Amino acid sequence: MDKTKILFVCLGNICRSPSAEAVMNSLIKTKAIEDQFEIDSAGITGYHAGEPADQRMQRHALQRNITLTSISRPVKSPDDFEYFDYIIGMDEQNMADLEYLAPDENSRKKLSKMTDYCSTHSHNSVPDPYYGGASGFELVLDILEDACQGLLNHISKNE
Repeated sequence: MDKTKILFVCLGNICRSPSAEAVMNSLIKTKAIEDQFEIDSAGITGYHAGEPADQRMQRHALQRNITLTSISRPVKSPDDFEYFDYIIGMDEQNMADLEYLAPDENSRKKLSKMTDYCSTHSHNSVPDPYYGGASGFELVLDILEDACQGLLNHISKNE
């Protein structure tokens, strides 16, 4: 069976998208279905390429027993668009940038916004917590836990 491949994308790949990757990995591990998925994250920019996730984001995630292990990298077009089944942006700007980077219409069909999968949170995007305080990092994790569960439900219904 082919694995379902998911790429989470935010601006710099140090807060939101590595958190989405870690939340999804934690969720599929809890359900013992890791062998069915391949999860990764990337940034629109390469500003933080080679760096681990933001220390504040790591601390808040660890309080929920979620470990951020990814190393930042930029989105690679066309390779990522060919390889991944789902490419998920965190906000409207990420979505616009992904639309621009997508090499063709088939690639654009793989795009969706993280909050499209939320069932309990009504946010239109996953806000960037980088310049804010602790509550911003907690909100990001709350939204991502909701959206990752919704994404998993969506995938199991459609595949």
